[in-house]
Amino acid sequence: MQGPIMTREIQTGEEAKATEGGLKGVRKDLLALTKARLSLLVVLTTLFGYLVATRASGDFSWAILFHTLFGTILAASGGAVFNQLMEVEQDSRMQRTSGRPLPGNRMPKPMAFIIGWLLCAFGIIHLGMKVNMVAASMAAATLLTYLFIYTPMKRVSSFNTIVGGVSGALPPLIGWAAGGQPLWTAGGLFLFALLFFWQMPHFAAINWMYREEYAQGGFKMWSNDDETGKKTARIAIFFSVLILLLGLSTPLLTPVMSAWGSIGGAVLGLLMLWLSVKFLKSGDRNDARTLFFYTLLYLPLTMIVSYTTWHGPLDH
Repeated sequence: MQGPIMTREIQTGEEAKATEGGLKGVRKDLLALTKARLSLLVVLTTLFGYLVATRASGDFSWAILFHTLFGTILAASGGAVFNQLMEVEQDSRMQRTSGRPLPGNRMPKPMAFIIGWLLCAFGIIHLGMKVNMVAASMAAATLLTYLFIYTPMKRVSSFNTIVGGVSGALPPLIGWAAGGQPLWTAGGLFLFALLFFWQMPHFAAINWMYREEYAQGGFKMWSNDDETGKKTARIAIFFSVLILLLGLSTPLLTPVMSAWGSIGGAVLGLLMLWLSVKFLKSGDRNDARTLFFYTLLYLPLTMIVSYTTWHGPLDH
């Protein structure tokens, strides 16, 4: 019994550093395997859905919020694992993804499969048992569209981005349902439309910035063979207009947001449109990158504007 303990105690500095490096490497690989940043975005939009659902109802619960976010992060992380399992060959062809754990042969596929299965299963079951079945069904719908429609469609048709937008627009409805609100209400439809429209300029910019790599990976994207960026920019402009119209019309057509929300949404939407038009005129990668980074800023800003001007979840 003393042998292993003594061995650890007299471990050299170099051996200790190697062990620490190995542990850091495993942690880094797990974060990459579960796409931690993307999963965090899913959690944030789910949080937004829950907060607006409970803003005026007075039914806010820290316990329900915790269970909602916990189940969501598990399911989102599991979905990311399965996505990478399904795209190992494609990821190995692209510089930006070739260093991931699976194409880099740093993790066995069976182990990744087990991790993904456990995360997805426990996430959905946790939501069903601790929150409600509607929230669990929204998480399941997110995974189904993401893994069984969007992921395989990426190798077949550029329409995959629209399907992926549907999958990415469902997480706020997990939070909305967790807050006890029916899905088919003005508030629920607004949340879905906001996230769906936002993703299109976001992914259009990414598509064009990495169009060569997507082509090398065998993915069918909007920006494939779009050397000038005109086609991609027009798509970004189209959905930026829809974002602008959504911000302007929501207070007029639904009872969920005040006129101040319209003003804030209009300003943020106009800036998105301006950056998209600037990208169209220049076709420059830096302008596409600026549009991409603005989409990352737009989402939290519009969520803050929406939440602070929200009248509350009404069944109209």
